[in-house]
Amino acid sequence: MAAVDRLLDGATAGRGGHLVVSGPRGSGRTALVDAAAEGARARGLTVLRAAGTVSGHAVWDGLVEWPEPPPGHQGPGGAPRPKGTDPQTPPVVPAGAGPRLLVVDDIDRAGPAAVEIYRLLAFRADPGTALLVTTEEPLGAPPEVRLGGLTEQELAALAPGLSVDAVHALWLASGGLPGAALTLAGDLVGLPESTDPVLHLALTARSGTGFLDIDAGLVRLLETAAERPLNPVDRAQVLARLARELLGDASAAGRRRALADEALDLARAVGDPGSLAGVLDSRLHALWDPAAAGERLATASVIVEQARRAGDAETELRGVFWRFVALMEVGETVRAEAALMAYARTAEHVGDAEAAVVVSARQAMLATVRGRFDEAAVLAREAAARGRRVGLPDTERLAGSLRSAVAVLRGDVAELVDPWQAMARRLPGHFFEATAARLLVEAGRPVEAGLELERSLPAVLAGSGPRWLGAAADLSVVASRVGDPGAALALYEALTPYTGRLVVWGGANTVTGAVDDYLGRLALRLGLLDEAVRLLSTAMELERRIGALPWLAHTAAARADAMTARGAAGDGPAAEEHRSTARSIAERLGLDGLLASLAPPADDGRFVRDGDDWRLQSGAESVRLRDTRGMEYLRTLLASPGREIDALDLVAGGKGLPAPASDPVLDVTGRAAYQRHLRVLDEQLDAADRAGDPDRARAVTAERTRLLAELRRNAGLGGRPRPRTDEAERARVNATRALWTAVARIEAAAPLAGAHLRASLRTGSRFVYRPAPGGPARWIV
Repeated sequence: MAAVDRLLDGATAGRGGHLVVSGPRGSGRTALVDAAAEGARARGLTVLRAAGTVSGHAVWDGLVEWPEPPPGHQGPGGAPRPKGTDPQTPPVVPAGAGPRLLVVDDIDRAGPAAVEIYRLLAFRADPGTALLVTTEEPLGAPPEVRLGGLTEQELAALAPGLSVDAVHALWLASGGLPGAALTLAGDLVGLPESTDPVLHLALTARSGTGFLDIDAGLVRLLETAAERPLNPVDRAQVLARLARELLGDASAAGRRRALADEALDLARAVGDPGSLAGVLDSRLHALWDPAAAGERLATASVIVEQARRAGDAETELRGVFWRFVALMEVGETVRAEAALMAYARTAEHVGDAEAAVVVSARQAMLATVRGRFDEAAVLAREAAARGRRVGLPDTERLAGSLRSAVAVLRGDVAELVDPWQAMARRLPGHFFEATAARLLVEAGRPVEAGLELERSLPAVLAGSGPRWLGAAADLSVVASRVGDPGAALALYEALTPYTGRLVVWGGANTVTGAVDDYLGRLALRLGLLDEAVRLLSTAMELERRIGALPWLAHTAAARADAMTARGAAGDGPAAEEHRSTARSIAERLGLDGLLASLAPPADDGRFVRDGDDWRLQSGAESVRLRDTRGMEYLRTLLASPGREIDALDLVAGGKGLPAPASDPVLDVTGRAAYQRHLRVLDEQLDAADRAGDPDRARAVTAERTRLLAELRRNAGLGGRPRPRTDEAERARVNATRALWTAVARIEAAAPLAGAHLRASLRTGSRFVYRPAPGGPARWIV
């Protein structure tokens, strides 16, 4: 109040000035501003007041005048310029009769642009104007006062008559914030004397944190209540809620299960339907795992039934929501929408204002899934506005996730990387770094994405929780593009149990496609071409059934790539049909990222299967080439620029032919037999190449690969280091000859591309493609 008085005294004296009041919700910002307005009026000042809005500019409507700018200027922070604004000519408060107090509540809710406008106003305000703004987070624009929580002693003075235990419980439940504390203290007044205030607050106080955040005060309050002598019903409820509140602690999985199990045993023993419904609801939260979608669906029905028997409409509402989430997980979106509408009707009956936020947000998610992006934006803004009005802690994160979902589908992800990396730092153990890795690869930063994949993959493979399936799917995008085959295989095995389902995050606030789409991309990376085509086909069937047009476009493009890589009879025309479908949807929905991949830039090259042959495109050159071993080797090298590949690995068509030290060692006679067989196979391969017989070449190559693997397993002496064998040398010679023969054929048909390849390829015991200047920026293979 001393700082406010100085501000008002300056305005009264004609000096003006500004002040920022920051602090969390419930810290007293509004009360302080009300007092400032009262003080201003007592001094004879005019008071103008506005509240922050999502527009970033409407906050100033009617309060300031904007000099007319030159055409084409943008607003602060690059935002679209509000009509009549110009960053080169800062706004000024209109002149008027007498000094005034200009108040703007919650300026940070109006976004970065509004904060920048505030900075301009603060230094260009009329000398008779006092500018007072409130914000949750500090603005870094002094003078600024920060409000925080009160001590237990201060709370005791605010709520006289409460016991020491009750004050301590009040302090834990409110975080010391006076707004929340006074509300909770009011709830305690009038309770029967027999009511334990600690137990009452433990069971009724609302958490002030968002999803997966830990409310440390509430957890400590629940632990305190659990240590008190309780009857079975109360103990079951306390333990169940404690398990639920620990969901954000990734290290507490064992403790959550033990608490939830004990709570359920107590509730079942008592047989009280209301207690059982509440415990089951908390248990679903505490043990949230993607593998339990079926259990969630069944348990949701039990929660609804038991809550109705108990006349507990709020718990019944939560049971209906669980049904919606589980139906989304199993891909039953029509039934899920019906459940969401039932949830909305039940919420209206109960008078739950937060449920309206949930409904708008999930409707925005469903609109995004179906490609109704404009509708999704309107619903997302509606959800954000409602969330702010009711004080939902997760509001900003919820709105951000809805915007991110559209941005990823459209390929506009560059600005999303930093916020998701910041989220990963703030909430460790919940795999936000996996989403950051996906955004990195989508933004064209493959090296960083690959490093993030290596860092986060072990934790994701060993983890679980409400974000696990989404995180594994995000990492699979990275692995399918830039990852080691081992990472792709590990993710393929981890995701396989979820085939036929949708990738649902948490309470279905975000859904990011069909699991089979991600599996299909991994199968393509692993060379399981038939499986890739099948999985992507089943994904497309699901996407068509639920009307998920953006996913359908992306999956159709991926299936086209898989069919092109497979090169079976009829795959060429079918692949082009899929690309046409993807392109048509992408053009109509504005999926710019997908359109760019379907029509690669002019400086990209293509080396892809075209039926039984190969199609090479580089600049103006486009040629069709007969299939040979050398073409396969070239494709492998182009797919991994800069990576050295051992000759034996190259001819074997995969990484590594390791031999355990305990394997038997061949004698001289056995080795000679293997070598004679290899020479025969080499002659057969050469003949197949000359005859243009790709089927025969593939069959002989498979036999040769098997023989090489067998030979390598049995080569060497004891466990000592293996010297370079005749097989490795033969692999080097044959691969070198086949590769340069392929390059020579390319040079004859596409001289520029051939010259680039000859300058960029290196052969020897290890093969590598290091792009020389002047060639394609990258190869699509």
